Amino acid sequence: MIEESIHISDLFRKGVSINASFLFFLMVSITIIYFDNQKDALRTVRSFISTLIHPIELIASLPYQIKDSIADLLISHQNLSADNEKLIEELLLIRTRLQKYEIIESENRRLRNLLKSTFRLENKILLAELVAVQLDSFQKKIVINKGEKDLAYEGQPVVDSGGIMGQIIQTNSFSSTVLLITDPNHALPVQINRNGLRAVAVGSGESNKLILENLPNPLITNSDLPNSAHIIVGDLVVSSGLGRRFPRDFPVGEVEEIKQDLSKSSSKIIVRPFAQFENIREVLMVWPNQYKD
Repeated sequence: MIEESIHISDLFRKGVSINASFLFFLMVSITIIYFDNQKDALRTVRSFISTLIHPIELIASLPYQIKDSIADLLISHQNLSADNEKLIEELLLIRTRLQKYEIIESENRRLRNLLKSTFRLENKILLAELVAVQLDSFQKKIVINKGEKDLAYEGQPVVDSGGIMGQIIQTNSFSSTVLLITDPNHALPVQINRNGLRAVAVGSGESNKLILENLPNPLITNSDLPNSAHIIVGDLVVSSGLGRRFPRDFPVGEVEEIKQDLSKSSSKIIVRPFAQFENIREVLMVWPNQYKD
């Protein structure tokens, strides 16, 4: 046996009869395939070999699985980043559009309120926009974008959707300066709408307060006697039209507080104006002696 194995190895080593060696192994392979197909003789061997090499196959495929997982993770991260950036851009765009819509809606509300106030006026009117504000402790003035070219004149009344705001005190070609009724130097002839009691509303220097002067003395302020009382809290104050500068019966404000001064037997009447001085955007210029077409 040893001699034969040496003899065969010597033949292969010396490269003798390669064709014969090929035929030999071919016949062996054919024989093994035949017996395996006919009698399934190598099933156990194949199963054993498959069991042995399965861990090796798993280890060999592990780098490729790791590479595929990392590639999928990178792609997912890139996709998520791109989607996130896109969503952020869309959100910013939506917010910008929403702010524009809110601004437009706010402007529409103000214009609708101004339009409602025009129904109280039979006079000629003109819409003007605010271009400057001077609301310090000593002066309450605004500048509007209408002037002499728009037939603005000194003393012309200006109103908003709530009530009387003031009057023009200075004009030029393209703008006008308006003195507000809350300025300490402004005086407005008014009357109590309930009973026609006349007074003068003087600016207090504060945007939410007017003071009534030239009232009768003694002044009846008993709210239990509304029919005979001169003035009570909640009374509507309107323009009287005296002096023919401001339109008659246009809202000015509401009596908010009555301060009694017992030592002087007098009362201080505080009126809250209806005009929105803190939110001025547009105003109406009025020509009291002219009428709309």
